[in-house]
Amino acid sequence: MPAPVLQIVHCIDTEGPLQEPIAATFERIKSIFGLDLEPSADTLRKLQSQQIDLGGIEAEVAQVVRPDLLAYNNDWPAIQAMHDDAMSPSFRNQLIDDFSGGWVYSWHVMDHVGYASNPRNKALGYGEVFRFYRDAVQRAGQGLDEINWHFHPLFPDGDPLKAATSYTNSYPQLNQILARRLIDEGWFPVANRPGFHSERPDSHAFLEQWIPFDYANQSFEEESGQRDLRGGRFGDWRRAPQEWTGFRPSHRDYQRPGDMNRHVFRCLNVGTRFRELRQAHVDQAFAQASEKGTAILAFADHDYRDIRPDVQRVRQMVSDARGRHADVQIRFNGAVAAAREHLAATGELPQQEPLALAISIDDSILSVRCTAGRCFGPQPFLAYKTRAGIYIHDNFDVQTPELLWSYVFDAQTVPLDQIESIAVGSAGFDGSVATVRHAL
Repeated sequence: MPAPVLQIVHCIDTEGPLQEPIAATFERIKSIFGLDLEPSADTLRKLQSQQIDLGGIEAEVAQVVRPDLLAYNNDWPAIQAMHDDAMSPSFRNQLIDDFSGGWVYSWHVMDHVGYASNPRNKALGYGEVFRFYRDAVQRAGQGLDEINWHFHPLFPDGDPLKAATSYTNSYPQLNQILARRLIDEGWFPVANRPGFHSERPDSHAFLEQWIPFDYANQSFEEESGQRDLRGGRFGDWRRAPQEWTGFRPSHRDYQRPGDMNRHVFRCLNVGTRFRELRQAHVDQAFAQASEKGTAILAFADHDYRDIRPDVQRVRQMVSDARGRHADVQIRFNGAVAAAREHLAATGELPQQEPLALAISIDDSILSVRCTAGRCFGPQPFLAYKTRAGIYIHDNFDVQTPELLWSYVFDAQTVPLDQIESIAVGSAGFDGSVATVRHAL
């Protein structure tokens, strides 16, 4: 029997630089706690050290304004400086896994688009954050780091400071991001990290159509007592399993095991104010790997804070647990690679060739054929760009389920002579991915 393996996956919600002036910090305090305080550095320090009488909520406020949580990477040079160290072999290899590998990052990248304002000076525009991280991963040259999916739904008023949960309200931005990444970068997602840690029935349905691996489950032993997080307001995983082996969700309840197709994995936080990974969780993951032969210990933080202290903290917890679970091997891995290896070990990974797609155009009809493997959803994702620079996503007509799809370019859609490029992409049931681009 092979030795048990614990996959260790560091997911980073990758959003680029973020700025929060001190006045904005006090606005956030007012929004969460209803406290109307005069903004100043001195008042902030007193809040952090619990020196102001707040009627019994001093510790709660201090947790929100911890100095480490306010130490933002506020521009690209700050993020680059962090990368220069964090992505170096000397940093990665401070702890080596049982397969002679160093630390691996899964960059779950989002686009900041559709905003009515930009109070945090985020990097606005399609592909702005993606291209920075694409280049960073290429420069690092390890061949292990992954670029994966992260998306923040927008509230209908376009306020980027609101922690919205509705994919339905955000489909225009969502489809544009996917269409542009597919056409411009030849990229399509396989692993998700949910914005604001939140899923709801509409995002549940979207993910089930397109993305096979979902690092979302933040089931925790106790509910956060912080006022803005109570009652499952954000990141509601109260009914989900507290296990590190993943589950397939139910159609009726994304938190319960069922017979849907994607796999949802537990992924707690590091370097934040709630649902933080503890030593007991790490030991639990080792124990479950020992019992079942395989498990995934996944955790998440943000690139707009320094990720290096989080890495060191997890390394220490892993080292401590490793001494108590000598039978378990550890492997540092990306989110997609870890899921595939884990599911292969459990026998749940489909035994199929990697997904492959082929396209052809005949008399203004686009045909797409699955030539190997199997699409994760019922159809590939179709995107095309017009000569006027407009990106469009649309449905296919199904000619042979699972095998052949078509799309007609004519007066009911866009005539073919107005099309500049076409792209199709899909994840495979086995976690492979296929993209095909065609320029006209």
